[in-house]
Amino acid sequence: MYRIGFIVVMVLAVVLGLLVGIFNHDVVSVDLLWTQLDWPLGLLLMAALALGVLIGLALAWLFTVLPLRMKLRKARKAQGDYPSVPYD
Repeated sequence: MYRIGFIVVMVLAVVLGLLVGIFNHDVVSVDLLWTQLDWPLGLLLMAALALGVLIGLALAWLFTVLPLRMKLRKARKAQGDYPSVPYD
C-alpha cells in the first residue's frame, strides 16, 4: 500500500515539475554576489521550493526533534533502563 502511495506521489511530483517547467520556460538572470546565473524560471522556482523544504525540515529537526530526543534520553537515564548500545 505504501509503495503505491509513494509511486502516485512521485508521478504527481514529476508532472508538477514538468508543468512548472513548461509554463515558465523564459530565461531569467539571477545575480548572486559572486556569479550570475541565466536559468529558466521554472528551474529557479523548483530549486527555491526544494531549498525551502530542506531548510524547513532542518529547522524542524533542530528545534523539535533534537530537543525531544535529548529529553527522552535524559528521562530514560533517570529511569535506569537506558541501553548501553545506541539504537541502530
